[in-house]
Amino acid sequence: METVDLKFIDSVLAKHGGDKAKIIAIMQDLQEQYRYLPQDALEYIAKKVGMSESKLYGVATFYGNFSLDAKGKYVVKVCRGTACHVRKSSSVLQALYDATGTSEHSPNSKDGLFTLEIVSCLGACGLSPVVMVNDVVHAAMTPDKARDLVKQLREEA
Repeated sequence: METVDLKFIDSVLAKHGGDKAKIIAIMQDLQEQYRYLPQDALEYIAKKVGMSESKLYGVATFYGNFSLDAKGKYVVKVCRGTACHVRKSSSVLQALYDATGTSEHSPNSKDGLFTLEIVSCLGACGLSPVVMVNDVVHAAMTPDKARDLVKQLREEA
């Protein structure tokens, strides 16, 4: 488990006035920093805002955009919606698994660079098949383009 920076967390809490009514915004800032919600940080925040840990975890697990598991530097989302599926996103997914060293049961790469997620739709059906890396959409993906994308991301890391 990575060590959390309490000064950073205190600055996030100060930014939001330490108000438990703003817990979602606090958690968004925390996840932006760590790419997930570290347990130590959630426990610290719960104490600081006067909220039970169970209620805080309830919020974290209710919203699908929050993650309690560590993620790679690059979160790669592969669309498996109808348009992407018909245009062979399964071969793109397999190329990404092979290039990143991930799998359906082990979505994080050993080097910590990649987390591969399968999503129902990315809302870019006209550009299918699509892959999103962090917040950047990559359209008309092919297995070769997927391998090249992973190579490029490794070089940038």
